[in-house]
Amino acid sequence: MRLVDKRKINQPFFFYSNIALQKTLKEMINKKTLILCIALCAAYILNAQDQHAKVESVFSKTSINFDPSAHPNGLNDSDSIIYIANGRIALKKVKLPHFTHNTQLTAKIALVSNGDPWDKSGSCFIIPNESAINMMHIAQDTEKYPAVDSTLYENLTGIVQGPRYMPTVEIMRFMTPFGVGHFSADDNELSAKRKPVYIDGWAKNVVWEQDISDLLPLFENEVYVGVYIDTWTKDGYIIDLDISYKESSLSCDTKTIKHVEPLINTVYYIGQKHPDIFARKDVEVSFTIPEGAKNVMLKYITTGHGGHSNGDEFRPQENILSINGEKVYSFTPWRTDCASFRRFNPSTGVWLRTRTVAYIGKEGRAEKEIEEPIASSDLSRSNWCPGSNIEPEVIRLADIKAGQHTLTISIPDSKEIDGDKLNHWLVSAYLVWEE
Repeated sequence: MRLVDKRKINQPFFFYSNIALQKTLKEMINKKTLILCIALCAAYILNAQDQHAKVESVFSKTSINFDPSAHPNGLNDSDSIIYIANGRIALKKVKLPHFTHNTQLTAKIALVSNGDPWDKSGSCFIIPNESAINMMHIAQDTEKYPAVDSTLYENLTGIVQGPRYMPTVEIMRFMTPFGVGHFSADDNELSAKRKPVYIDGWAKNVVWEQDISDLLPLFENEVYVGVYIDTWTKDGYIIDLDISYKESSLSCDTKTIKHVEPLINTVYYIGQKHPDIFARKDVEVSFTIPEGAKNVMLKYITTGHGGHSNGDEFRPQENILSINGEKVYSFTPWRTDCASFRRFNPSTGVWLRTRTVAYIGKEGRAEKEIEEPIASSDLSRSNWCPGSNIEPEVIRLADIKAGQHTLTISIPDSKEIDGDKLNHWLVSAYLVWEE
C-alpha cells in the first residue's frame, strides 16, 4: 500500500490561491497609487494656479457722479483717471503682463453710495484697441459715431461696428442698490424706520466678482478700462475695481489663443439715446467667422428698464436669439429673488400692503389682517435686482461654419418710450472663439 503525500495533493490549490491573492493585492496597490497620483496632480494644479494670483488695482475710492462744474464737457484728467460725461464715466489705462500659459482673469467691484439714494444701471467695460474711434473722441467732439443704416438701427449710433469703430465690450453689467453705505447707519434718519425685522442691519457696501477669463485677448496690450453709472446727482457713488489674474505654472498648460469679436452694445454711455428699438423691430448684426475658428461662443447680456408699472422693467418678456434666421436660444430674463437683496437697499421706497397672516399667538394658532411693508427693491425685475450684477448668457455655436452670418435679437413684447416712461433694453453681445 502506497502512502500519499497530502501536501502534494493540495499544492496546486494553495499555489493558484497564492497567485490570485498576489494579483488582487497588486490591483489594490495600483488603484491606490492611481488615486494618490490623481489627488497629487489636482493639488499641484491648484497650487500652481493659486501661488501666482496677483491683483491690478484699476480704481480705488473713485468717485462716479454728475458734476458739470468739476467735470465740464470734454476730457478731465485727474491723477491718471480720465473723466467724461460730466463725471459719470471714469477711464484708466491698464496694462497686464504678457501671459504664455492659460490664465484666470477676475473682475471685482466694490461700491457704496456717496449720497445718491436711487438704483442706477452701471457698466464696467473695455475699449477695444482696434477701435480708432471711441467714447473719448466723442466727449472731445473730435470724432462722431459712424453713421448707421436707419432701416436697421434707426438713430442708434455707436451700438454696432462701423468704419474705424467697434462698440465697447462689457466686463460686467451691474445695478446699484438704493443708497448702500451712505444710508446704512442704524440711526440714519431716512433708513432707520425702513429696516425690516428679518435683517440684522444694513450692508455697508456691495461687492460683485465675476470671471472674465474669455476677455483676456482684449488685455494683450495697454487698454482703457472704464466704469459708467447712470447717476444724475452730484453725490453719486464711490467704487473700487480690481482685476486679478492667476497664470498657470504648468509647462504643459500653454495659453489657448482666443479672439473676442464685439457685436452690439446698446448701453447709452455718451452721446447716445435710450434704445427702445426692440419695441418696433428685431435688431440684426452681421459678423464673419474665419477659417479655423473653433469652439465659438456667443455671450449675451440683457436687462429691461422703464421704472413704471407694466413697463419693460417690471414685466417678463422673452428674448430670442437667432443665427441666419434659425433660433439658437430663447429665454425670459426675469429675477424673482430681489427681496434677498433687501439689506443692500436702505433708502428704497416702502409701501404697506394689507393681507391676512397666519401666526402663533397666546391662544395658539390664529389669523388676522395686517399691513405688511414691501419695498421697491423687493419687486421682481427684467434680469436684475437693485444691488445685483448680471452674468452673461453663454450660447455655444457648435455647428457654425466659417463665413458671413447674421445675429438677430428679438424682444417682441417690449414697449416704446412714452413721454417719461423710458422703456428700453440694455443689450450687449460679443463672440469668443479659439484660433
